[in-house]
Amino acid sequence: MIDFFKKQSANLKNDTLSGLTVALALVPEAIAFSFIAGVDPLVGLWAAVFMGFITAGFGGRPGMISGATGAIAVVAGKAVEHGDKLGDGLGLQYLFAVIMLAGVIQIMFGVLKLGRFIRLVPHPVMIGFVNGLAIVILMAQFPSFRDPSSGEWLQGQALGIMIGLVILTMLIIQFFPKITKAVPSILIAIISVGLLTFFLFKDSATVSDVLAQAEGNPDGILKGSFPMPAWPGDVNWMGDWKFLLKTAFIVAMVGIIESLMTLQLIDEITETRGHGNQECAAQGSANFLSGLFGGMGGCAMIGQSLINIKSGGRGRASGIVAALALMIFIMVGGPVIQEIPIAALVGVMFMVVIGTFEWNSLRTFGRVPLSDIIVILAVTLVTIIMHDLATAVFVGIIVSALVFAWESSRHVIVNIESETEDERIYSLEGLLYFGSVREFTDNFQAKSDCQSIVIDFARARVCDLSGIEAINALTDRYRQAGKKLRLRHLSKDCRRMLDRADAIIDIEVAEDDPEYLVARIKPTE
Repeated sequence: MIDFFKKQSANLKNDTLSGLTVALALVPEAIAFSFIAGVDPLVGLWAAVFMGFITAGFGGRPGMISGATGAIAVVAGKAVEHGDKLGDGLGLQYLFAVIMLAGVIQIMFGVLKLGRFIRLVPHPVMIGFVNGLAIVILMAQFPSFRDPSSGEWLQGQALGIMIGLVILTMLIIQFFPKITKAVPSILIAIISVGLLTFFLFKDSATVSDVLAQAEGNPDGILKGSFPMPAWPGDVNWMGDWKFLLKTAFIVAMVGIIESLMTLQLIDEITETRGHGNQECAAQGSANFLSGLFGGMGGCAMIGQSLINIKSGGRGRASGIVAALALMIFIMVGGPVIQEIPIAALVGVMFMVVIGTFEWNSLRTFGRVPLSDIIVILAVTLVTIIMHDLATAVFVGIIVSALVFAWESSRHVIVNIESETEDERIYSLEGLLYFGSVREFTDNFQAKSDCQSIVIDFARARVCDLSGIEAINALTDRYRQAGKKLRLRHLSKDCRRMLDRADAIIDIEVAEDDPEYLVARIKPTE
């Protein structure tokens, strides 16, 4: 397949050119997400500026682009609807309040160092997430093949021109680097197709046509002044605290999951490592300021991040340049941006789809466990059907956890290590937890066993209350049969767990039991 992403180090020239490329691609997406949330396009555009600038400057993943996203727009739209029901003009107030509160939650998430939980996402979930995302990005381009004014599908010559321009854009992106890599091929493709459209195909849809769909902007003009900070003072914080907190928490979690998943993806592509907790705090700060300055908030944008990486952007400067360039476009560069053909942007996104999809995953069928394939398909389908990346990841983690619990429960092994006439020593191997306690207890028969029983935990570990209770119940069964059961070679963690539960259990540990340590990996972000 096409070698879309290549490892390289950051430099200012590449970051600057890549940032300009991303800024051009940000405009129509921010406008589209504004429509989803039910707000003016400028609300989405300014959100992209604040999110992009702050996360690029202070986030944990240089080269990653943040801005207004579809997942956040869907949830944020509920705040707009709720506010509009309470009174005219309150929709935006409630939107800004929710985004600011979500920012505070994300900051707390980073301060408490909870970003490390991204490590709980299994690789099959990551593959399903990436594949589903690629298909969602692909599907999101199809509406561009409609006439912006009538909404009807393009036909005849108009459709042929659109397809031709898209293919031309893709060919330039693919083959221009063979001529020179001094300038990002995506930027060259957008400029070349833009000039071709301006002089030869004036009827082709442009960014201006997308802007014209917004209420009160029939001419499709991109123009705005820098917003001033304003506290959403008309919001009934006390009376609506349940709605505000619930919606803000959903926004915060969706933003964190998408951002950390994007961070992990960029880590794999660039073979470097980002910092999840730092990114959480930066995302929260960006969302808080975005809401304060009249933006709809957002999170990491996977598509734009991949465009940035493909164009050579690796450092913080790429995101900062993208945000500043977008701000200039909004304030003074509107006439130029309005003429960007939609076909060029669609071609760019098609190339992103090709580079994003994990093509090697198609060869995993029959070569990896069936459970992993099920997880990949489940995450992919949830992503495609619901267009909700956070839910897809949750589903994948839950399915993976259930599979792990089931498989682990089948690997509790009990062997007789040694025995005499009066004592028998059992060797236990595996994890003793809620899923394996039945398998564990079925290996012991108190009535027919020896007078003294020892269970060796040198290669086993007690994981939860279910495991403790299983040992306690087994001890009680032997005691009622007039026999003695002891534990030995418990790890330090297991002994501590039993000591804490001493008030509710009666378990005997061998007095000469040495202290065993469990190897630990130092936690990282």
